[in-house]
Order: sequence, then structure tokens, then C-alpha cells
Amino acid sequence: MPKSKRHTIAGKIDSLFIELIENLSLSALSPRTEKMPHLKKAVTKLDCLKIFLNVAWEIKVLDDKRYIALSKTLIEPGKMIGGWHKELQNLPLERKLPL
Repeated sequence: MPKSKRHTIAGKIDSLFIELIENLSLSALSPRTEKMPHLKKAVTKLDCLKIFLNVAWEIKVLDDKRYIALSKTLIEPGKMIGGWHKELQNLPLERKLPL
């Protein structure tokens, strides 16, 4: 990325990647009853990351090849996170709440 964009949109993209990993780790390591808040944040971070990558591509900060490569690498984790989120949402209410 150009130097002029490294501390703006590139910095935001980097921080979103880091926050996504952090929220996924927290969710994975949390007890079942505490996973959902971290997982919701991870879903939000992933969506924001996709938007910022798209913006970076639109304003020509990312070239086509890098944008495609980064976008492709987010497809499978996105499916996995979405499936995990859906699974936790479908748990019976009594299993979602601590006893």
C-alpha cells in the first residue's frame, strides 16, 4: 500500500484483522454460555473488514490481485464463523443461560 494510506485505511484493515482474531480466540476459549458476545463481535469485525477491503480497492489503494487474494481468503473463515454463530443461536434457551 502507498505510504500515504498506511496509517489510514491500511491501519484500520490491520486492526480489524487483529480484532477479528482476538474475538474468535476469546469465543473459542470462553465457556459455552459466554461465547455469543465475542462471536457477534467477530461477525461484525469480519463484515467491517470486507467493507474496508472493498473501499481500499475502490479508491485504488489495493490492486486487483491483492484484493482478490484477500477476499478469497475470507470466504471460508466467514462460512465457518457464520455456521458457528448459527449453531450457538439455535441452542435451546436453557443451555444458553448459566444455571
